[in-house]
Amino acid sequence: MPELTVEQDPADVGVDAARLARADAVLDGYVDAGRLPGYVLVVARRGSVVHVGAGGRRHVEEDLPATPDTLWRIYSMTKPVTSVAAMMLYEAGGLDLNDPVSRYLPAFADMRVFTGGTDLRPATAPATEPVRVWHLLTHTAGLTYGFARMHPVDAMLRAKGYEWGAPPDTDLAAAVDTWASLPLLFEPGTRWNYSYCTDVLGRLVEVVSGQSLDTFFAERILGPLGMSETAFYAGSPEHPDGAGGAGGLDRLARLYLATGAGMAPGDSLGRAVHTPPTMLSGGGGLVSTAHDYHRFTQFLLRRGELDGVRLLGPRTVDYMARNHLPGGADLDAFGTPVFSESPMRGIGFGLGFAVVEDPAAQKNLSTKGEFNWGGAASTAFWVDPAEELTVVLMTQLLPSSTLPLRPQLRRAVYSSLVD
Repeated sequence: MPELTVEQDPADVGVDAARLARADAVLDGYVDAGRLPGYVLVVARRGSVVHVGAGGRRHVEEDLPATPDTLWRIYSMTKPVTSVAAMMLYEAGGLDLNDPVSRYLPAFADMRVFTGGTDLRPATAPATEPVRVWHLLTHTAGLTYGFARMHPVDAMLRAKGYEWGAPPDTDLAAAVDTWASLPLLFEPGTRWNYSYCTDVLGRLVEVVSGQSLDTFFAERILGPLGMSETAFYAGSPEHPDGAGGAGGLDRLARLYLATGAGMAPGDSLGRAVHTPPTMLSGGGGLVSTAHDYHRFTQFLLRRGELDGVRLLGPRTVDYMARNHLPGGADLDAFGTPVFSESPMRGIGFGLGFAVVEDPAAQKNLSTKGEFNWGGAASTAFWVDPAEELTVVLMTQLLPSSTLPLRPQLRRAVYSSLVD
């Protein structure tokens, strides 16, 4: 089992350990108040881990502590992994960013755009621009999520069984065909909206590579990067030790849902990762550990290479971490004002990540060029090339908008850099 330990004296790389302890204090405060179940926090600078914090419980009712080897549902922190997979195929000549998605997924031919009406009686018009690969990577395709509850197309998705999951026995290919049968919210490339884009991208990876998404991940990304405890499920009653999965149900954190009084178990949703899924969600399906995702952030910080294994060229990673929104817009100006895993003001969007464009507009400590994302159960990560800094937060409280963990952690981490 891979270990996650402090590798460097924080002072040697310009980090004040006492100041950094404020990050754990913030998280412990929420744990003590009964508003957060447990957490693991990893901070690394200049390639070395300088802080591993753990507190609370992975299972509150059974009094099981959160530990560095705990397994967590990372939900949308799956998206950067899928984006890396797509860019690996891009580098190899398997696809082009300007390619119409219909070249690989015929259901995306002849798309229509919602122009008015209701979910039961929608008015639509033919799209004048095809959905392209770069639209999927940037969430500008015009797709949406059923749980968004902001648009009639969201309701159309829910009516077909897509809210926080998929209908039983529905695989990714069938799900993509269903999503493509519904109207787009807007002309592709004209707005940003958080959506199933990365799930569609995962299906594109399958078609171009000729492999299922779980096989591609395992053979081409997770295995080479030493992420041995990351998979689309934790374990199963048949294989409770995690054979074929991430590592075993005994180490899986229980999912909790925020309530007015604090939190309550969310087992009906959380059980989805107990067994191999029918639909492999490139947008939100992975289970992982803090150790494994730390390795992924190091791979990104090192611009596509880790421990002698190179999956992407340095300039490809740099290109992914640039703002690709038209005209250099931020999400506040270009995005639909709905729930996402990032603030909107001063934040652009690259090929799979949010990108800090203007720290002053964001009104929180950060660095221009930092890129990041998070998951629905309050997990988060960021990579700061200028500061040679990576941070991974694992926890299990849904939704992520419940507590201001991410801005508070940024404040604590950045104020601990003293060189």
